[in-house]
Amino acid sequence: MLLASLLLVSACRDPLNPPPPELPYSTWYVGMAVPDYMEAWVESVDVVDRRGLAYVRVDGGLPAMRDTPGNSGSPSGWPERPGVGKQKPMTNIDLPEIIFVRWQSLVEPQTYDVRIDIPQWVRDEMLTPRRVWCALDQAYITDYRDIITIFVAPGGKAKTWVQGPCLEALEIGRFVGEIHEEGPYDGESGGNHRPLSPAAKKWVETHEIPYDSW
Repeated sequence: MLLASLLLVSACRDPLNPPPPELPYSTWYVGMAVPDYMEAWVESVDVVDRRGLAYVRVDGGLPAMRDTPGNSGSPSGWPERPGVGKQKPMTNIDLPEIIFVRWQSLVEPQTYDVRIDIPQWVRDEMLTPRRVWCALDQAYITDYRDIITIFVAPGGKAKTWVQGPCLEALEIGRFVGEIHEEGPYDGESGGNHRPLSPAAKKWVETHEIPYDSW
């Protein structure tokens, strides 16, 4: 489904030379994160923007974790204050219509694909200036919600928020992905996922994964 969607868009447009988007800022961000101990590896983040242009593998790697394995965090449930995650700038990409994420859930292990449809109200919010007291600047500033934060969890679960550096997060929605049948790295690793860190491995060996909490 992902490949077909991207090929369709790419066939209709020239993604190599798109015009710059008309935004009140030069860059918006995708932030990736996971619940405590639930280590993951993001293979790809693909974006279809509101112009219909497709951008493949604009992000990947280790997502942020709220609490470092070995400390006292708990993976159960989604955070009330999600934080921005490990951010990647989306420079010269217009506001998102669809975001696809493929990731390895290392605690299972399993590889998932999820499609995240971004509603129009989110793009409207990303364009709306907000006057807010910013603790970072110790002053009132005009800020934008220009960050899409995506948490991924075991079982193919994902939840997303839109937020700004000094603006609270607004929930976009919860999504459930599908198992990527080819396995990790599109089958090129012989079914082998990336290894867990020793601390996360110890946690998984002594606890049950709280699938029903996400």
